[in-house]
Parts: sequence; C-alpha cells; structure tokens
Amino acid sequence: MDISVSGHTEKIKYAVRNIARRAKELEKQGKRILYLNIGDPAKYDFKVPGHIVNAHCEAICADKNYYGFSSGVDEAREAIAKDCRKKGFKNLSLENIIITTGISEGIDILLNVLLNPGDNILAPSPNYPLYDIVANKIGAQVVPYYLDEENEWQPDIRDMKRKINDRTKAILVINPNNPTGAVYKKETLQQIIELAAERKVPIISDEIYDKLLFDEEIHIPLASMTDEIPVITFNGLSKNYLAPGWRIGWIIESNINPRSQFAATMSNMVDARLSSPTPAQFAIKAALEGSQDNLASTISKMQERRNIAYERLNKLNGISCVKPKGAFYAFPRINSDKYGTDEEFALGLLQNEGVVVVHGSGFGQKPGTKHFRLVFLPKPDILHEAFDRIERFVA
Repeated sequence: MDISVSGHTEKIKYAVRNIARRAKELEKQGKRILYLNIGDPAKYDFKVPGHIVNAHCEAICADKNYYGFSSGVDEAREAIAKDCRKKGFKNLSLENIIITTGISEGIDILLNVLLNPGDNILAPSPNYPLYDIVANKIGAQVVPYYLDEENEWQPDIRDMKRKINDRTKAILVINPNNPTGAVYKKETLQQIIELAAERKVPIISDEIYDKLLFDEEIHIPLASMTDEIPVITFNGLSKNYLAPGWRIGWIIESNINPRSQFAATMSNMVDARLSSPTPAQFAIKAALEGSQDNLASTISKMQERRNIAYERLNKLNGISCVKPKGAFYAFPRINSDKYGTDEEFALGLLQNEGVVVVHGSGFGQKPGTKHFRLVFLPKPDILHEAFDRIERFVA
C-alpha cells in the first residue's frame, strides 16, 4: 500500500545533507571520503571547553533531568540577558528570551507565528536553506535579496528595496553569514534598519557565529543599533561554543512588548512543545560568563585554516573566492562552464576525487553564477589533501 504525502512537503530538499547520502554510499564501497560539507566543529578536532562540559554533567548528576519551564531555565535566561546587555541590546526583559532546541526549532516557531499562506520574508541569497523549508511548509515564500559578491558579500540594499512588498512580514539578516563568511558593515546594517522602519516590519537577525571572527573583524549586533524597530535575534551554543549536538539555541526579542500579541503567541507555541533539553541549559551560564580562553584558541585554529582555504581556492584554475571574515565557510565561484551546473560540479568532485562540498544552488545564488560551499574546519593536512584532490579535478 502506498502512503500519500502532503503537497507542502514535496519540494523540501536540504542540500547539505542530501549530498552526504551519496558520499556515504561511496564510503561503503571503500572510497576514502573527505567531508567539507557539514558545519559541525565536533566532527573535526574542536572540543567543547571543559568548564562548559562540567556544568552540563553536573546538572545531569544533580537530577536536573526534568521538563524545564517552557521558555527556559531562569539561570540560563538571566545569563543570556546579561550577555545581551553587554552587547548593547535595547529594551530587553527576561520575558523576551526563549531557549529553544537549537536555532532550527526557533526558526520553525518564529516563522509559524509571523507568516500566513501567501506572506513572505525578505531573505538573503545565498541563504541558510532551513528558512526556505519552513516557509514552504506554511505556504509562505522566501523572497531573495542578493548579496553582492563584488562588495565582500554585503547585502545589496537596492535589491532589497526592489523586492520588499506588502506581503513581507520580516527582513532576515544572517551575520556573520552562512554560507559566504561575510561580516556586515555598520552602514549596511543601518540601511537595513531604515528600510525596516520605512516598511514597518521587524528584523530577524541570525547571529549564531557572532564570536567567530577573523582579521580583528568586529561584529555589530543589529539589536544594539535601534531602540524602536523590533529585532528577533537567534544565537546559541552550537557554533561559538562548539556544542551542536546539545541542541541549545535561543531567541531574543528586542523592542517588543512582552504583553503584546506577538510575544503571547510565541509563548503559546513554546508551551505546546514543553521545553528544550533541560540539563544542557545549565551550561549556558558557564559558557557566557566563564573563561573565554578557549574561544581565542578556536579562532586562531580556524583562521589558520581559513587562510589555507582562501589561498588554495584562489590558485585553482577557473575558481575564485572572496575572503571569509567570520564563521567557518567559504563560498567560491566557479568561473567555467566545463563542469556543467554547480550541482554537477559537486557530484563530479565527489565521484572522481571523494571530496564532499555543497552546490551553491542549494543556498541560492544570483542567476548566471555558480558556486559551491565548503567548510574549512578539518586539520591543515586534511585540508591540503582535499585541495590537492580539487586541484586535480579542476585540472
């Protein structure tokens, strides 16, 4: 008996995981695969700092294994609020902080509250694909605005103004950006705030990589720049503190009345799923208020590997790459038609050389351009081996 599926799930694809399935098939056949596709530091040689692990383990041993308060453990939310105030966030109370099961759950909750079928959010292209997937489930749209590759992948404000319309319910900003590694300039952020004010829409600011910065780059939290426009910020433990498997993220609602219909509906949605993992929430205070020494060593390792990736990519025939300033991704451009589409490039590289990257169309890209995304998290010797293989493939 065939089981029918809902129409709103038919278009769902997640490029990062889909290509990994093909890689696993080749691995079972005995091929040695080098994975440059998943943004998971724990898969490489990055470890969660000991004091954060201890806080998590102590919570388990102290039997803090119950359902927590739906919006999160107070101790953790207070630590998040304190951290946000240090960063300059405006108009923030404890009631405006929700701890979620990773940012993924936060995205799902937020877009379900914001969007009706036929509505849209204005989102970057390239973009983290989960936003498109959730909007599609709702029957809403993601309207792409382009990031300007010629301007270090900064948002194209003129394109944003052309694309925003009466059904737009929010503007999405991902800074530092996945997949390009761009860090947005203050003047760019100010122009986005002005557009949101003009169109009377909130801003969603995904800042999960905000501490992973290179070349003394500075990240400016968008919520620190306005005390009027509602800003919903995402952050968590997965990237900065190297604990993606713990599934701990949070939503921060700035310049939003905690008694408003929006805040109440967010709370109702959160209540309906009980709570995010309780023991791991007790690691949030340790992460945000404890030693940050590990962060410096993490950035140092990542910057060394970023340099390898950037230099090797720009030496490849027919490939060019803007230097990433944050996160741990590069989004190189394929300047040749001899490989076919960007997806055919990624599949050919996997089949012939056993290197896994993700085709750029899985994230969105300007028409007429082709890209692929890779992570530069592996150790230098593995990175060099991967680039030797890529060099052989493009030659």
